[in-house]
Amino acid sequence: MRTGTVLTEKNLRQLLDEWDPIGVADEVPDEYDCMLAPFLGRLRRGADQAEIAAFLRTELVEHFGLTPAPAEPEAVATRLMALKAEAA
Repeated sequence: MRTGTVLTEKNLRQLLDEWDPIGVADEVPDEYDCMLAPFLGRLRRGADQAEIAAFLRTELVEHFGLTPAPAEPEAVATRLMALKAEAA
């Protein structure tokens, strides 16, 4: 992560670990690192909450093999956008 980046990998990793959709963050601290670069890229390009939620839903289904509750990705996207605004 470049110095001076407003929303850091550390912030994002913490959010993903708190969410922990597969329930392994305590045992596998880097489980969601595969999502960091795509997330940060989207945020840098100005992705909105809907795009972030769609990305999360796709990752849960296609990468992790889960079927998320309808509001789950949207709730995390809301938290992420709040974190982004707070860091600005």
